Amino acid sequence: MTFLQMLQGAQERNASMLCVGLDPEPTRFPAGLKNDAQRIFDFCAKVVDATGDLAIAFKPQIAYFAAHRAEGQLEQLMRHLRASFPHVPVILDAKRGDIGSTAEQYAREAFERYGADAVTLSPFMGFDSVQPYLRYEGKGAFLLCRTSNPGGDDLQNQRLATVEGQPLLYEHVAKLAQGPWNLNGQLGLVVGATYPAEIERVRAIAPNLPLLIPGVGAQGGDAVATVRAGWRAGAPIIVNSSRAILYASPGEDFAAAARREAMRTRELLEAAKAA
Repeated sequence: MTFLQMLQGAQERNASMLCVGLDPEPTRFPAGLKNDAQRIFDFCAKVVDATGDLAIAFKPQIAYFAAHRAEGQLEQLMRHLRASFPHVPVILDAKRGDIGSTAEQYAREAFERYGADAVTLSPFMGFDSVQPYLRYEGKGAFLLCRTSNPGGDDLQNQRLATVEGQPLLYEHVAKLAQGPWNLNGQLGLVVGATYPAEIERVRAIAPNLPLLIPGVGAQGGDAVATVRAGWRAGAPIIVNSSRAILYASPGEDFAAAARREAMRTRELLEAAKAA
């Protein structure tokens, strides 16, 4: 089953556009786990078990594991995800962006070591930095397009001089992903929830691509505006919430609180489709 088929299946089975981001910070863990980097798997697995039937995808952020030398726990978590929720795709948030043999090794890391279904990439070194990932049949790759951080304006919102006019850089990335770079239908785009007008613009340029939309929840993105801007029948959106779900409660009830927040967000997103 390809990533896109998994995504469609999870969307229908769980009636969801919600992606649960897994960004473990031991300093924010509840009592009994707090400040213990050896318990990252335990924390994340409980959140996964509490939310797996509510999610269209999970998105572990590799830096939160690597910073604590917890890559082994990430491998363990990936096995747990596959065993417990095999129908829910996993997007490894790595934002890799290199060329040649280095990109080949990053692709091997994402898809062979960790067994991810998709990965996030920075496209700004060009197509040869993306191509090694597309050699993995059925896997997905999300290109950074219009990100939710304020500094995104420094590059993404700059105009280019092209034979087709003067598109903004993020618009050009969207055109490449929708067109010549998307050789096997494996590409998607990352567009931040804090810019709903730009989500709508990206959707107009790339009407068929899946959009991974971070920034809902702790980053302040408007869930309803996000859905209205990006959702179209047959063109999935994957709306990520991380900290608002992971740290919904500082107490021993953190998993139950994570489920309540995930359910609330999922229902809000679903309702927005009909608004």
